Amino acid sequence: MKFKDKVVLVTGAGRGIGRAIALAFGKEGAKVVVNDLNLDSANEVVKEIESNGGAAMAIKADITKLEEVQKMVDEVKQKFGSVDILVNNAGYWTIKLFKDTTPEDWQKDIGVCYIGTLNCCKAVIDDMIEKRYGRIINIVSDAGRIGEPFLSVYSGAKAAVIAFGKALAKEVARYDVTVNNIAAGVTKTPGVESFLKGVGGEEKLIKAYPRGRLGEPEDIANGVLFFAADESDYITGQTISISGGYTTVG
Repeated sequence: MKFKDKVVLVTGAGRGIGRAIALAFGKEGAKVVVNDLNLDSANEVVKEIESNGGAAMAIKADITKLEEVQKMVDEVKQKFGSVDILVNNAGYWTIKLFKDTTPEDWQKDIGVCYIGTLNCCKAVIDDMIEKRYGRIINIVSDAGRIGEPFLSVYSGAKAAVIAFGKALAKEVARYDVTVNNIAAGVTKTPGVESFLKGVGGEEKLIKAYPRGRLGEPEDIANGVLFFAADESDYITGQTISISGGYTTVG
């Protein structure tokens, strides 16, 4: 088991990509913290992990609020110890033309995607530096690399996370803490259903993907395991697209 006894915190892990990431770490022996605003969904993921012999705990916390994130991390330390691997997966997107968006929309997109990432990193980074070990993986989006219409504010928020991840990686590399970003293409989760309808359906969108299919949550989870593994120790400050060839950014 590649991550036996490592403590992994996955935000927004009650469904979709986050769920797949949490289950993947559970299978590899990690102690998994399943964070989600929907505690029932988080508990279901915990049950799945435990049914396969793994260890997990569910915590409801609003990552846009630093005090709730800090409280969550304190609870994790009491039960499992300090966080070894942080996966900033939680996200939110407003699907509108920018001219139709409101400041409330901006606050939601930026709050969850960017501020939430800052809060979670802030809550774990001192412990990672002190023990001279840590892995931070940010789930971003191809929208943050190339921009996407109807997702302008979301694109900007994810671009901010990418730049932040690169900068943080340089700050903490000397402590054996790595920070990397995974830019997901459109992935088949409950959260993208409205987006698919807005662009004319899955079959139309697939035509833009050279691999001939949209991503599955497990595709993203595999990338997370790669960045979290000891074999990736010398890789930091990088952004990789997992998008079936949709995005080929140098």
